[in-house]
Amino acid sequence: MTIEQAQTIVDDWINQHGVRYFNELTNMAILTEEVGEVARIIARKYGEQSFKKSDESIQLGDELADVLFVLICIANQTGVNLTEALKKNLEKKSIRDHDRHKNNDKLKPYNDAKE
Repeated sequence: MTIEQAQTIVDDWINQHGVRYFNELTNMAILTEEVGEVARIIARKYGEQSFKKSDESIQLGDELADVLFVLICIANQTGVNLTEALKKNLEKKSIRDHDRHKNNDKLKPYNDAKE
């Protein structure tokens, strides 16, 4: 599925099941909530926090998909073509950061950084 197709699929889903989009401020709050759920999983799976019994069945992929869904909703309702926006963003980053990360000593491979 392309990003453009995902935007169409989400729009179709909203029209069939969701009645209408929540307003932009509500969707921004929902996006923040969903990103928080991703952070909770990352903190427990890759960080130092332990899982609570109620968190053990939560899947990272599902939570990331929730973030993507709400992000697509916001793009749809504000008229943003995410395919074009991502292309332009990558072009900007490619120019701005062409050598920036290659020259960052903090990003050297772990085995090289320890020497």
